[in-house]
Amino acid sequence: MKIPRNLTGRELTSLLSPYGYTITRQTGSHIRLTTSKKGNHHITIPDHKPLRIGTLSAIINEVALHFNMQKRELLQELFG
Repeated sequence: MKIPRNLTGRELTSLLSPYGYTITRQTGSHIRLTTSKKGNHHITIPDHKPLRIGTLSAIINEVALHFNMQKRELLQELFG
């Protein structure tokens, strides 16, 4: 599945909420998310419109790694 090219940081934050990610803080234009599912995990998402494709890909890789999923599997769940 192809990664969307027009996703904002806020939209990604909403998409990750079913995985237990909640906003723990925001400093400037960066949002810090934390989940307790399968151990504590923190990610930082820039609140940009749109997110750069490399940044989005790196965030998705990090989340997939934390949940022991394949990247394509996570993409399918997020963007179906």
